[in-house]
Amino acid sequence: MTEKAPPLQPQTALEKSPPICGDFGIAIRRDGTWTYQGSPIGRMPLVKLFASVLRRVGDEYWLLTPAERGRIDVEDVPFLAVELTAAGNGQDQALTFRTNLDEIVTLDANHPLWVTEAPNTGEPQPYILVKPGLEARLVRSVFYHLVDLAVADATGRMGVWSHGSFFPLQHSEQQER
Repeated sequence: MTEKAPPLQPQTALEKSPPICGDFGIAIRRDGTWTYQGSPIGRMPLVKLFASVLRRVGDEYWLLTPAERGRIDVEDVPFLAVELTAAGNGQDQALTFRTNLDEIVTLDANHPLWVTEAPNTGEPQPYILVKPGLEARLVRSVFYHLVDLAVADATGRMGVWSHGSFFPLQHSEQQER
């Protein structure tokens, strides 16, 4: 049971790209660690550079540079939301997240939040759209902070307000990711 993820890059996003170089041997683990041929990439500026050229088409993730493009493996999603800042109250509240790569994302209509359910445990798995097709999973402490800010909407659903939009914190069976 999962919710709908935001739309992905169209297939044509890669059709006019440089030639495919195959798999780059780069992976992003579920814990947010970027690896090259199984070894962690320890230089954060290099990881941030790779993240700046990361694209997703369908279920595949690509590093797309002017000279080449290649696939990488992503266990879950490319980013983690590791910090939450709240300003204001009620519908005027603004929620801002910082990712593990120091990108700042404000929860709004263009950067929605959704919650899926872990298939094995049924635990909530919250995500936010960082860029088109690229999401961040909220780490547990950030999700707990978000839950502390939750209020009921007019229908009784629990969720949070940010920039005038309401984001439910329960998953919905009507939508598929």
